[in-house]
Amino acid sequence: MELTINQEAPLFTLPNQDNAEISLKDFRGSYVIVYFYPKDKTPGCTTEACDFRDNLTNFENLNAIVLGISPDSVKSHQGFIEKENLNFTLLSDTDKEVLKLYNAWGIKKLYGKEYEGVIRSTFIINPEGKIVALWKNVKVKGHINEIKAKLESLQKSPS
Repeated sequence: MELTINQEAPLFTLPNQDNAEISLKDFRGSYVIVYFYPKDKTPGCTTEACDFRDNLTNFENLNAIVLGISPDSVKSHQGFIEKENLNFTLLSDTDKEVLKLYNAWGIKKLYGKEYEGVIRSTFIINPEGKIVALWKNVKVKGHINEIKAKLESLQKSPS
């Protein structure tokens, strides 16, 4: 089922880079930026992660937490965080359950061949736990500015 704006965000609990269980419900009261990406230490994913790293203070000032989710292992996340000095939480979804729940896993095409993989996606979840913004098939370049602008406009508009 496709997720939509103003829908309750599906709850999840996944291990972070330190193998501690992190639950979406723990962040009620804050905005949560959940972004799904294909693979640690690959060019596009590194660019995206570094964009989040470099803009984390801006997001924190907007009462937002960043969670990155990929099918990589906890160990892979540890190495990625160390290598790129990442300052936010990465969650490991090796079973792809949360990826599927958020429709961020599916059929992709590359050079005419179809395969299953991560559909780069970003969601903003409001303090009440509802999806208030979503992007599918994200292009990394400039995406961080779209997220920031959307978060700013959400917080300016009366609820």
